[in-house]
Amino acid sequence: MPAQRLEFSPTEDVPFFAALPAAPAVFVLRSGNAEAEPYVSKTANLRHRLQRLLGQPEEPSKRLNLRARVQSVEFTGTGSDFESGFLLYQLLRETFPQAYGARMRFRFAALVKLHLENDYPRASVTARLGRLQRKSAYYGPFPSRAFAEKFASDSLDFFKMRRCVEDLAPDPNFPGCVYSEMKMCLAPCFKGCSDEEYQSEVKRVRDYFDSGGDSLSRDFSSQRDAASAKLQFEQASALHARLEKLKPLLSQLPELVRRIDELKAVLIQRSAEAGAINFFRVDEGCIAGPFAFFIQPVEHTRPQSMEARVEELLHAAPKAEPKSALEVMEHLAILKRWFFRGTRKGEIFMADPGGMLPLRRIVRGISRVYRNEPAQMENPPALEN
Repeated sequence: MPAQRLEFSPTEDVPFFAALPAAPAVFVLRSGNAEAEPYVSKTANLRHRLQRLLGQPEEPSKRLNLRARVQSVEFTGTGSDFESGFLLYQLLRETFPQAYGARMRFRFAALVKLHLENDYPRASVTARLGRLQRKSAYYGPFPSRAFAEKFASDSLDFFKMRRCVEDLAPDPNFPGCVYSEMKMCLAPCFKGCSDEEYQSEVKRVRDYFDSGGDSLSRDFSSQRDAASAKLQFEQASALHARLEKLKPLLSQLPELVRRIDELKAVLIQRSAEAGAINFFRVDEGCIAGPFAFFIQPVEHTRPQSMEARVEELLHAAPKAEPKSALEVMEHLAILKRWFFRGTRKGEIFMADPGGMLPLRRIVRGISRVYRNEPAQMENPPALEN
């Protein structure tokens, strides 16, 4: 995977170090022994890092020195910390298929799961995805498990879907629980509702999570307006109070949180290539890239607007094809780590519910990233607990 390779000899280290770029890169150091484990890492300055690892050792020193063991270095220049981290993940996954997860120190993203395969669906918070061809729906990534649990609990207060975790065998003699006593659950456990009524409530919950809360907000608004038109002011006031309670909950929801199989976005990062920026595609939670986009069009190409060129590149860029749910979890962990970082570099643009990307906003984002200007965050990242 590394783009360049240089041979190393301790007797000719001066021209070797001179040939290395003093720039960010992901690299692999290899010895002549096929059984020896390669050294894989990333750095903000490749020349300086390899001078420390391969230069003349200082005596006495406990600093790691591989001068006598390394025969070659392979490296790829990078333009951003996000690119370095993602390429390092890919390189570690290829080099150490059994141990790359521990080396990356993944903290999997918290997700809200709707257990739709259950006869009586419920919601829970998890960091594990089921099979790729799954019936259940997952929403996220959230900045932390505590955030996801609070959002899920506060959201379910607006509905009457069950909170219990058991697989139900409805029995009219079952006494129920505190939620049914408080009229906060339809109580399918003792046939407090028909199966059709319960499934209808589950659909309302699913619509809520699918739309980021907009479906419930619209319902409350339309019901309030209808009550006001009928001069039912007490009911209208109660609905208005519920709407006002919902608004701060939804305002805290990070822009990144979507249904995972509908999570589509474009990341823009600086590039190691002159006159270019890098795109990364996000499709169904998986990252693909980098794809270089040159600010000035190549000579002898037909004239196009910047929006048309961006659309053409993103259409041609292949999306990631995950081989397992674990791979999706790893990509979500990388995306979450970058997005919720307080000092993140680069920009992200989410697709609308129809899957369309905001091309005009992307063009403006390209300009800001290329000029190294601060990103304009419509929804600032929430800090992890």
